[in-house]
Amino acid sequence: MTTDVRSTTAGGEVSAREARHVVQTYKRAPIVLTSGRGSYVYDVDGREYLDLISGVGVASLGHANPGLAAIVADQASTLLHCSNLFFHPLQGELAERLAALSGLERTFFCNSGTEAMEACLKFARRYWYADGAPQRSGIVALRGAFHGRTFGSLSITADPHYRDPFGPLLGPVTFVSPDDPAELAAAVTGDTAIVVVEAIQGEGGVRPLGVEFARAVQEACTRTGALLICDEIQCGLGRTGVPFYFPELGLQPQLVPVGKALGAGIPIGAALVSEAVAARVGYGEHGSTYGGNLLACRAGIYFLDQLTNGGVLEHVRRVGAHLGERLTELAGRHASIKEVRGVALMRGLDLDRPAAPVVDAARERGLLVNGTAKTVVRLLPPLTITAEEVDLAIDRLDDALTATAGATR
Repeated sequence: MTTDVRSTTAGGEVSAREARHVVQTYKRAPIVLTSGRGSYVYDVDGREYLDLISGVGVASLGHANPGLAAIVADQASTLLHCSNLFFHPLQGELAERLAALSGLERTFFCNSGTEAMEACLKFARRYWYADGAPQRSGIVALRGAFHGRTFGSLSITADPHYRDPFGPLLGPVTFVSPDDPAELAAAVTGDTAIVVVEAIQGEGGVRPLGVEFARAVQEACTRTGALLICDEIQCGLGRTGVPFYFPELGLQPQLVPVGKALGAGIPIGAALVSEAVAARVGYGEHGSTYGGNLLACRAGIYFLDQLTNGGVLEHVRRVGAHLGERLTELAGRHASIKEVRGVALMRGLDLDRPAAPVVDAARERGLLVNGTAKTVVRLLPPLTITAEEVDLAIDRLDDALTATAGATR
């Protein structure tokens, strides 16, 4: 039986109030979540769910992480926000750590991945303006891409479902197949200002870029001088077992937007920018009221410390390999699984049918996953998930696939 928020008075009140007062942009699953601990969340009825969504990759250190809770409480009782009219000691520290991990010397802080992408687009445009070539405005992006929902990020998101109701958008944008290096090479010319890629397409179905295609991207940017933006909002900051995935592909971007995992649940985004690009941006040419506030920066510092010094990266590599093995075993038992995709703790099961029924069946069994690209079951667990929790998740997903797909092999 599908869980229904109307089954309890409290749940019914929550959904009814939202129906009256909240803009209806989200089609929510019919449960009301009230608390969490580690890899688990709990609903209004006290039911436990093993969470392999983690707030779409946001709860990177799990739910109610004690260390994060302590620093949030401490910072809230000290100073939350002072605006960017003044210095505070944490922006520089966090930016220094991000530079050491990414190789990009400068950081602009904002509040989300989408805002980080907007900043990257603005800075890239500013670069060509300062270079005396404002007419160089062409953008090459990939089919299957998802970069956000603001006007700039939406303009480089390929799916007409997201784009068409809000046109006309920023342009000119040329979309090419991520499987066709020759099409990419032909599209990038001397008029191209920016090439935008996700090292692993997330919303597009958990699709890592191929090495040959990545080589074509880098060669085209080197040949024409086009700036390269590598979107690591979802795949970056440890999810693949390395700080960033773009070096694994041989890519050398000048701009990298990040978000999601960086605050471990506290809203923060960052545009990581090369010195050459940053040097062309002047005072007052971009800004954010909340961006880089003390609470967000402190959360980011705590997360990076856990990632690099607290053993999280090594843990992701080890548990991510185990997850990959278990998913391969699962695919061997279920004819409905066409392909297992992804790296470490960013995985997708591409099915021969819609993913939504599997997502619903998994939730009924106490497992939270989500569907993307219509046929893909996406797994983005906390980076701290254990091997034992992975095994439990696979058991529940196995049951869900059996209940919805029938035939196994």
